[in-house]
Amino acid sequence: MKRIGLDATDIRILCAVQQHGQLSKAKLAQIANISATPCWARLDRLKAAGMIRGYHGDIALERVCDVTQVTVTVSLTHHRKADFERFEAFVMGRDEITECAATGGGMDYVLKVINANLGTFQTLMQAMLDAELGIDRYMTYIATRVVKATQPNLIKLAAKTNG
Repeated sequence: MKRIGLDATDIRILCAVQQHGQLSKAKLAQIANISATPCWARLDRLKAAGMIRGYHGDIALERVCDVTQVTVTVSLTHHRKADFERFEAFVMGRDEITECAATGGGMDYVLKVINANLGTFQTLMQAMLDAELGIDRYMTYIATRVVKATQPNLIKLAAKTNG
């Protein structure tokens, strides 16, 4: 994927969006330290380039309902393109799988799963096995509490990448 050149102002705009979500034109311009019209034009360019995937609220799930968070590592029996596509299509169709990362090394995927309880998690795992996705083995890790969940520091990352 082609990257567009980003300057310090673009990074400030992205950081503001990451930290605050949607902002008024005036507030975003104030944070980015430029006037509103060019700030909004830059934001439109960043959106058009696919830099901003969307705006989301960080909901405190534990205050809304009881949830069980499980991390699952999955290794597939075969490593053909069709095997990966079949597994990934299953994952994309399941709301309770909130994150999936393809990995190198000992396991093929790491999943983050949010369910109401362990029973519904087990139902998901049985559905995965019943779907004949070619799972060789999987390991589950039940989260007892979240110690840290933040977004990466864009300013530091961009400085190390572009510096």
